[in-house]
Amino acid sequence: MRVFKQLFDFYINASIHVALAVYALSWVTLFEFEIPYDENVLYFIFYASITGYNFVKYFGVAKFHHRSLANWLKTIQIFSFFCFLLMCYYAWQLNQSTLLCIAVFGLITFFYAIPFLPKHFFVDQQQNLRSVSGLKIYLIALVWSGVTVFLPLINNGYPINWDVIITAIQRFIFVIVLMLPFEIRDLAFDSLKLSTVPQKIGVLATKLLGMVLLTVMFFMEFLKDETATLWIVVLAVVAVVTGWFVLCSKTGRNKYYTAFWVEGLPILWLALLLLLG
Repeated sequence: MRVFKQLFDFYINASIHVALAVYALSWVTLFEFEIPYDENVLYFIFYASITGYNFVKYFGVAKFHHRSLANWLKTIQIFSFFCFLLMCYYAWQLNQSTLLCIAVFGLITFFYAIPFLPKHFFVDQQQNLRSVSGLKIYLIALVWSGVTVFLPLINNGYPINWDVIITAIQRFIFVIVLMLPFEIRDLAFDSLKLSTVPQKIGVLATKLLGMVLLTVMFFMEFLKDETATLWIVVLAVVAVVTGWFVLCSKTGRNKYYTAFWVEGLPILWLALLLLLG
């Protein structure tokens, strides 16, 4: 049991689970626009997600404690290095237009973790985008929606039309809602200067906001020029399940509730399409 827990914690802490979620949402995009499975772009997104998330999460720790790193962090660093090499390999297989798009999101990720602006912009001494008051949740949603919607389509030469724009907005909304249980969980620990959604409007209003956003996300599907009954049904199921997780969120909840179950909802979305499609 102890070995299983260690492996499971590594799976979570090394960002494998969240990378699978990003990979799943990217595949969902290919499903929606009836594009065949694109191994190069999907594998790139998976390995880039591990590399990017681990860079953001552990950059500060490694920077200040590089000579006395715990064994678990050293293992994650080694694992991340090999994922970085695989990311580079699959990046080499992508189209030039895709690489330009990747560069934009890569810069956002870089500045999310690296200090680069004057201190008066920030809530602490980190001086990175992550520390800008009220910005974190929207940056994450922007990167996720861009990576999971635009990268797969651009790499396959699909035109950025009205339906693509609607999908990107839906994905942006979905990721914001996924972040709400995390912000509710960390309410007791986050600095008030971060201006998270629960800090601004309270836990109950945050949950109600999540329900409203999910409703908007679902009904935006009917604004598209083309959709399908299967897609609408699956989207409805995902919205309902996501809403249930938001409603059940509470301050100080077990980390696995958010880090595994909530972050696994995009995987559920893909699984439903694979089973019913």
